Amino acid sequence: MSSHVLQQLERHRTHFAARPAPLFVAVQGPQGSGKTFLTSRLRDALSSPPHSLSVAVLSIDDLYLSHAGLVTVALANPENKLLQGRGQPGTHDVQLGTQLLTQLKHINESKANQSHGVVHIPSFDKSLYSGEGDRVEAGMTIRSPVDVVVLEGWCVGFYPSTPEDIDRRWDMTVRGLGENFFGKRGFRKEDVLDVNERLKMYLQWWSFFETLIQIKPVESHPYDYIYKWRLQQEHNMKALNGGNGMTDEEVEKFVDRYIPGYVFFGDGVLNGGIDSNGRRQSPPWLGNGLCIEIGEDREVVHVSSI
Repeated sequence: MSSHVLQQLERHRTHFAARPAPLFVAVQGPQGSGKTFLTSRLRDALSSPPHSLSVAVLSIDDLYLSHAGLVTVALANPENKLLQGRGQPGTHDVQLGTQLLTQLKHINESKANQSHGVVHIPSFDKSLYSGEGDRVEAGMTIRSPVDVVVLEGWCVGFYPSTPEDIDRRWDMTVRGLGENFFGKRGFRKEDVLDVNERLKMYLQWWSFFETLIQIKPVESHPYDYIYKWRLQQEHNMKALNGGNGMTDEEVEKFVDRYIPGYVFFGDGVLNGGIDSNGRRQSPPWLGNGLCIEIGEDREVVHVSSI
């Protein structure tokens, strides 16, 4: 990952005569896949000699709405099970995210930046409200100069689909999860179409990113490994915080809500999708991305270019 980012950074800097803007790197991977751990290792590798780069790492989780905001979304959409809690597009503060990414893009232009080279990033504590989570005051402060900005998250790089594509995939078997997965979980096609519309707002975020690193399960187990990984993640968190978090049953239902996102929007990382005007849009990182396939124990199985 570090060699890929260094290569992209060298290419990025050729476009600037003076102090360059940061290189924006997206990292996408499902829950529990190790993307947060790998992203922290990436930061450590880049910030250590001989590179000694300034690296800012953000998580899309820290851009969730407050707990009160999440409750408001859930109450306003009582029939849509995909919006009954954090996770899907529509549960993040898109306006705040756009504001922060814009500030980071210009953070090295201290004279033109009203924040004078300082950007404050919020934090989201997943252990609060019995695992529902809430935004907390303690966050992170990023100061210029910044060489690399990394945003990691489960749906980073996802694109909206056409209604026809959603229709086509709706009745298909979800590999590894059995027949009629969506119906058995109580999800409706109109729920997915609703989230599809909300996802269009996120394309303004993706426009900042020149490269993307995808961490994905092997093709033979695209979804079922995610349940195991996310459960391990919850157990680890609860072991550290005194037991605050979700039960195993709640974790399963939690992951259930994410599966439609992977099925209907995940291909957008490679293929793009449609924008708010219905026009086909390609990802800005095509030709400059990296895909890392991992097995059940998160071992690297294959690496390829995007």
